[in-house]
Amino acid sequence: MRHSPDGRVVEVGARTRTIPPALRRVLQHRDHGCRFPGCGLRFADAHHIRHWVNGGPTTLSNLALLCRRHHRAVHEGGFALERLPDGDLHFRRPDGRPLPQAPPPADVPAGAEAVLRAEHEAAGLRLNARTLSSSWEGERFEVAHAIDVLHPLAMRSSQRVDHS
Repeated sequence: MRHSPDGRVVEVGARTRTIPPALRRVLQHRDHGCRFPGCGLRFADAHHIRHWVNGGPTTLSNLALLCRRHHRAVHEGGFALERLPDGDLHFRRPDGRPLPQAPPPADVPAGAEAVLRAEHEAAGLRLNARTLSSSWEGERFEVAHAIDVLHPLAMRSSQRVDHS
């Protein structure tokens, strides 16, 4: 362990690639789950930012929690991450462009479900288990019709004028 002048622990490390239980607990306490922008899934793997096989140490500052999906995206999908001097993580897309941080999900206030149910009741909505069930009867899907219905400025391809 490395300590700051005031006695706070600023670094914890291990001599092997495997994350010891104490280091894992500190990592979980710091990251609270997957650090990939917009994810936050609580069940996550410890990822060496500078890979262990390339001399990356098994230290708190060189580790970040990533869920399985995002861990695979970093190792196999070309995404990259680095820890900035201030401790923040910086993610990059496979093409090298920065991946912006996503805001954390909004907290749901206590009693939100009751408020929503009351609003639905007042609006005359009767939601039940079949509310989102499809009424589709197997007819062929018409993309042009769907676009016409969903986008009022769209024109059917037969109405388009060729200006070439």
